[in-house]
Parts: sequence; C-alpha cells; structure tokens
Amino acid sequence: MGDERVLRIEGLCARVGEAEILHGVDLEVRPGEVHAVMGPNGSGKSTLSHVLMGRPGYEVTGGSVTLDGVDLLALPTWQRARAGLFLALQHPTEVPGVSLESVVAEATRQSGEEPGESTHDVHDVLVREASRIGFDKRFLARPLNVDLSGGEKKRNETLMLGALGRSYAVLDEIDSGLDVDALAAVSRRIQEATDEDGLGVLAITHFSRLLDVLEPDRVHVLAAGRIQAVGGPELAERLEAEGYAGVLAEAGASVGLPAGVTHPGDDGHDAGFGEDPFADPLA
Repeated sequence: MGDERVLRIEGLCARVGEAEILHGVDLEVRPGEVHAVMGPNGSGKSTLSHVLMGRPGYEVTGGSVTLDGVDLLALPTWQRARAGLFLALQHPTEVPGVSLESVVAEATRQSGEEPGESTHDVHDVLVREASRIGFDKRFLARPLNVDLSGGEKKRNETLMLGALGRSYAVLDEIDSGLDVDALAAVSRRIQEATDEDGLGVLAITHFSRLLDVLEPDRVHVLAAGRIQAVGGPELAERLEAEGYAGVLAEAGASVGLPAGVTHPGDDGHDAGFGEDPFADPLA
C-alpha cells in the first residue's frame, strides 16, 4: 500500500469556528484522472479545497487524507505542496513586489525538482508554459496578480501549475473569470498535463463548460457537506440542464446550507462571517 499512488480522502469532516461544514467526504483521485466536484453554493466545495491545502482557520474534526501514502493532514501547508499537491485558488492573492517568476523559482529551489536551480531554467519553462496557454510573457516579470483581471490571475495559476509539475492539483473554480478562449486554453493545458504527466485533478466548478475540454472521469455532487451523487460526464450535463434539485432529491438530500449555518439576518446569526457565511475567515 505504501507504493500506491492516489490522493485518498476518507470520512473527512471539518468546521470553521462553530459551523460544521464537511460531514464525511470520501473521494479518491489517481494519477491521470480528472474528478469534478460540483454543488450548490454553500455546499462545502471551497472548504474542501482549503482543508486539503491546510489553510489556517479550518479545523479537521474527523477522517483522513493521504497523498501517495503520506498523511497529508499531519503536514504544514508548504510540506503538502512539496509532497506534490497544488491548489489553484478561486481568488488568487496579489503579492506586490514579487514576480511570478520569482515565486516559481523559489518554489522550485525548495522542492529540489526540475526545471532546475537556475533562474534561467525557470524563465525558459515559464515562457514555454505561457505560450501553451496564449499568455503574454511580459506578465512573468510583473508583481504576482497585482492589477490583473480575474482571468489573467487564473492563467497565472495555470502557469504555476504547469511549471511546478506537482502530482495532484485541486482547482477551485479555475474557470471563473475566464472568457471562452482563455477557458479553452486553460482547460486544454490541464488536460494535457493529465495525459502527458499523469497529473491527478480535483476540479471544483459550478458549470459544465470547464468539462467540455477537461474530460472528467467521475463527477461528484457535493451538498450539505457530503458527496451525495457520483456519475460520469453525463451527470455534469444533467446538472447543467436540470439543476441540482432533482439529482439531490433522488439521493435523499436537498439544496441548502450545512446544519448550524444560516444566512445573515436569520435569527440574527451570521456564523461570524459577515455578509458571506462561506467566505474565507482570514481573507
């Protein structure tokens, strides 16, 4: 079992403050596979991504996560990245004064992996990656994500994913903010990484358009903090056509917020998040 390559999530439970968000998530992603996670707002999708990467403010209350046999939950965030996990953020952070190229060069040095130790090697890799997604290479030297559009930030995330060569990628709504052409380029690059490098992908999305190019092996419907339904690509097509209510009704679930969490104004309780009960607590 120690040689088995798989990102395995078993019975994962987590909360933010007093609000229980995840109630036992089970999911496996193997090299070269694409697993899509879809679900209504407030279902726990972004919470799942942040828990996997170890963001502060999220408390794991049960279950386990292993990456190729390594106990991921026992590691700090930087070691999770070094072990082979990449998170493409839904809202990428702006980093004034630090370029994309500098970030990738430092991450490469810390991992001790290719493309190598020199800045020149990293630059060449990033230029190649930029050309693969039709991204202007002038962005490589600009401060990371500063004054960029949402779509440009998502292409920065894709550049870093391609350059760093991690084993598994969690994509938290990487399709949001992308126009049609950029979405096609980003989806195609990620699909190529699964085919060429055996990248395992957990793609969190609201819309099936991401999956028109990035071909899912399995589609998981997350609602009320649990995986409620699993199917092939046809499940994503059904969700796009019909919405979540019918699929979740068949699974005996409903579209709603996790227990103990309410929208602001409901009995005066806002779970401590202000206007958005599922906003990152430290954002």
